Amino acid sequence: MATIAKDAQPQTDRARRVEDVGQLSQFQLVWRRYKKNRLSVIGAVVLIVMYIMALFADFVAPYDPNEIDANHQYAQPSTIVWANGGLAIQGMRQIVDSVNFQIIYEPDPDVAHPIRLFVRGSPYVMWGFIPLDIHLFGVDAPPEANAKIFLWGADRQGRDLFSRVLKGAQISLTIGFFGVMISMIIGSIVGTASGYFGGWIDNIIQRLIELIQTFPFISLFIAIAAALPVTMPVVQRYLLITIILAFITWTSFSREVRGKVLSYRNADYTAAAIAAGASHWRVITTHMIPNAMSHIIVVASFAVPGAIAAETALSFLNLGMLPPAVSWGVLLQDAQQIKSVTLYPWLLIPLGAIVLASLCLYLLGDGLRDAVDPYA
Repeated sequence: MATIAKDAQPQTDRARRVEDVGQLSQFQLVWRRYKKNRLSVIGAVVLIVMYIMALFADFVAPYDPNEIDANHQYAQPSTIVWANGGLAIQGMRQIVDSVNFQIIYEPDPDVAHPIRLFVRGSPYVMWGFIPLDIHLFGVDAPPEANAKIFLWGADRQGRDLFSRVLKGAQISLTIGFFGVMISMIIGSIVGTASGYFGGWIDNIIQRLIELIQTFPFISLFIAIAAALPVTMPVVQRYLLITIILAFITWTSFSREVRGKVLSYRNADYTAAAIAAGASHWRVITTHMIPNAMSHIIVVASFAVPGAIAAETALSFLNLGMLPPAVSWGVLLQDAQQIKSVTLYPWLLIPLGAIVLASLCLYLLGDGLRDAVDPYA
């Protein structure tokens, strides 16, 4: 009797767990499966931190990203030391190397400038309408000392690379996100219509997609870059590149959604809805798009890194964002020469930001793909 009771206990616990799972919503089931993928969760957390820092870039950045300082050309990353009971940066002396004709910096161990939080600095306008001059951190030093903290060094014009990477994230991270969002909306509508109605509608849409995919997009961008004035406002150029990226990527979304809708169209619940007198609009909005939404989200998460890489490549080739706009592609223009990379390796830090963001997005997509799988 004791053995029977012991064997019955695991079966009771298993039945209770099955009953609890049956009471969970679809979102709760997806979240429960997603949490098991630790790498994907870490990638999502890193992405959230990156987007939050991009949102508050003007506050987190210690300096104006376009502030030129001839006294700190190619300044190396600051050495952080412990002095006077707190963190400080070690003083540096600028020296001109007469042999290689380059600027080098030597540490000055006798000088240390403390690092403070919430310091006043260059003024900025948060989100376009809140004027502020408070920065998250900075150096407490007299003006004549001309001391600055360069976490990631400075470029050839003495501009703080850390501030420029943060500011560039506002364009590079959002231009891919919004571009993919627009293409996802267009692709979902067109793909659903193509797969659901079929026939001549499907034939016309698929031929249109094939025609768009045959466009040489690099030549298209070269023609657009030549036609646009150099003085074009940053916002207008940003919107134009976002629309072009959406124009490039919506076709793949459309075919992904079409494949899903083709399988849903022949399902029993679709036939039952049509037999019950449901309109095409109700069938599409109630059964087609909601069922395909999980797949659309996964495909979108994999498409965002490609959009970020596309904007970076175009800006790197002077076909996308142009100075004074700041994006990761614009920042990599300083690393075009091998000499600059070998002497000032910190100029490649924007490339590390691109790799980190793309890796986290791929990890996020991998976790979502497993979580939304109904057979998981």
